[in-house]
Amino acid sequence: GQMSLSVCLPVLISFLVSVFLGPVIIPFLKRLKAGQTVRDEGPKSHLKKNGTPTMGGILILSAMIVTSLFYMEDYPEIKPILLMTLGFGLIGFLDDYIKVILKRSMGLTPIQKMAGQLVVTGLFAYYLLKCTDISLAAKIPFMPGKELDLGWLNIPLLFFIVIGTVNGANFTDGLDGLAASVTVLAASFLSAAAIGTGTRIEPVTCAVAGALLGFLLFNVYPASVFMGDTGSLALGGFVAAAAYMMQLQLFIPIIGFIYLIEVVSVILQVLFFKLTGGRRLFRMAPLHHHFELGGWSETRIVAFFSVVTAILCLVALIAI
Repeated sequence: GQMSLSVCLPVLISFLVSVFLGPVIIPFLKRLKAGQTVRDEGPKSHLKKNGTPTMGGILILSAMIVTSLFYMEDYPEIKPILLMTLGFGLIGFLDDYIKVILKRSMGLTPIQKMAGQLVVTGLFAYYLLKCTDISLAAKIPFMPGKELDLGWLNIPLLFFIVIGTVNGANFTDGLDGLAASVTVLAASFLSAAAIGTGTRIEPVTCAVAGALLGFLLFNVYPASVFMGDTGSLALGGFVAAAAYMMQLQLFIPIIGFIYLIEVVSVILQVLFFKLTGGRRLFRMAPLHHHFELGGWSETRIVAFFSVVTAILCLVALIAI
């Protein structure tokens, strides 16, 4: 039936594309010397990751694009989600490209990165307002039928939520399989919500789930490829866009709770350090490193963060 065509098939197509492309793209990234240079301030155990090819987000994006080509015509609703995913993916790609291929440790400057994020988010906001009749009012978790409508303030809120989600996803990408595991669960929630609300975006949310399942085969510990900013920024953009298409932006802190605590841990660490003249709140930020330095193995942290996300995605489904 319709369901298998718009739900199961995109997962399978996307999964197969990423599985078959993996053995092609990963050696190619290795040859490009797209090796991760692990930042010096990270945990010492991560130094062995030096030389693992990054920019594997290309794999995720390729699988998603190929799958979306089949559905674009019948499901025009997926276009703004593609815009956001590819837009943020492009910013991440430029950042990775400068860092990895041109060997400039900085990547894009913070100003360039923020400008890019504002432009992509602005295009998305414009699209929602001008080309769709989707309301920017937000459904309120646990209050069915109730919406939060802040009038013109909906627009700055959109910028805040989108950019917060994207940077949270970016900070979550720091352990083998962590960002991919957390996001495959978020994509599953978004797919279930799309089917339940009849929003017709499930071909793309299912495509992302499939792409991530394929990517995880190469990315689980010990990773043979990392997604890089190409992947993490794209996934943050995807989650934010898909949620907005269903007016579920206030559900992002639930399903993306890990993104939230990762980005908040970084902000708190910096503020605490400045205010106390050099004391630290966490052993290390983003938060997953705090657990690592507490003696947790990488795989244990990934499992723990994934279980938390899975439970919260169930809670969010109840909350719609």
